[in-house]
Amino acid sequence: MAKLTANPGGVAADQLRAFVERIERLEEEAAVINDDKKDVYGEAKGNGYCKKTIRKVVQLRKKQPHEREEEEAILDLDMHALGMAGPGEGDG
Repeated sequence: MAKLTANPGGVAADQLRAFVERIERLEEEAAVINDDKKDVYGEAKGNGYCKKTIRKVVQLRKKQPHEREEEEAILDLDMHALGMAGPGEGDG
């Protein structure tokens, strides 16, 4: 493995340091955002909402309607195949 300081004080080392420092700042910002999200989920739970359900809704809203419909159809087929369909939905 090559040393990062093969050229101490050189342009390459300065550029590498700048990249590392930018990544570190972004990781700090991400940690703050994740803490904020945790607080919002906690607030929602405190108001009687289910955190797990909210997470699922957020995940689903990121998808296009046709993607959601396709996933739901595949899930429905798989559940029927495994005998997990609800009463009145039939076994196929």
